[in-house]
Amino acid sequence: MPDIVGVRFKKCGKIYDFEVNGIDAGPGMRVVVESEMGLSLGIVVIPRHSIEQPEQSLKKVLRIATDEDIDADKSNLSLKEEARTFCIGKVKNRNLPMKIVGTEATLDKKRLIFYFTSEGRIDFRDLVRDLASKFRTRIEMRQIGVRDEVKFIGGIGMCGREVCCKTFLTSFEPISIRMAKKQELVLNPGKLSGICGRLMCCLGYEIEQPTKEEIITVETEDKAIVVTGESVIEEEKNTVENFLLSIDTPQPSVPKHRDKEAIPLSQRLDKPEEQKPRDKKTESYIPESKDKGKPFSRRKKFFKKKKRQ
Repeated sequence: MPDIVGVRFKKCGKIYDFEVNGIDAGPGMRVVVESEMGLSLGIVVIPRHSIEQPEQSLKKVLRIATDEDIDADKSNLSLKEEARTFCIGKVKNRNLPMKIVGTEATLDKKRLIFYFTSEGRIDFRDLVRDLASKFRTRIEMRQIGVRDEVKFIGGIGMCGREVCCKTFLTSFEPISIRMAKKQELVLNPGKLSGICGRLMCCLGYEIEQPTKEEIITVETEDKAIVVTGESVIEEEKNTVENFLLSIDTPQPSVPKHRDKEAIPLSQRLDKPEEQKPRDKKTESYIPESKDKGKPFSRRKKFFKKKKRQ
């Protein structure tokens, strides 16, 4: 059973598991790990513990951070700001419909990551060539959503405090308008949506949520499907447009029994004309017989044949 620790790279960021690799790393210590992006500097937040069967192969903790590693991380701040300013200028020159949110650099400066928001897909191959020729390193572009943008930048909510996603929230939970209805709040999109334009995360604080063993959440682009032990709930994601559509509008009541006198006589007696059958050969109307529908014994042809006999 490998010994692992939980490492966090950003404030309120996700916690990732790394194998200790024989290093005495405790909570609050800064360590250098080998992540998917490269060498990164993180902080241990979960003490050492062991697991039987990890879901996937774990990366290892390389060493406890030294003064040189901390100085290298501080020097990357100037590189991040320079890369962000240069990228914003190139985006304006090429008239690309995208917004650069922030940048990140690995500890060894072998990779630069640019975070941006956009309404659709963008061809930024020429932009990547400009960035690679300028900084002589590997360039990676990552598109994020509006909620991730606020978590990256931060801001002040309508309560007067810093937004929860920048303060203590590590992940985004699905929020629906039903949570506001259960709390009997005013269904006003201006008061229920945060600075990101989505429903505020604090709407779910006073709603009883099932335990992790009872709930499985699958998020898509348009919907969040919540599977519990008893039922499956499919909720629209918390956009302002879906919020406006979810407000119940009063429907006009229709009486069950309508008065016949209120309906004009012509409307009650008129019936739609039945289409006459067509002959496929001549494409002309064939007049229907007046005897149609009568028993065979009462038809005129039957009496004529009987007399002749």
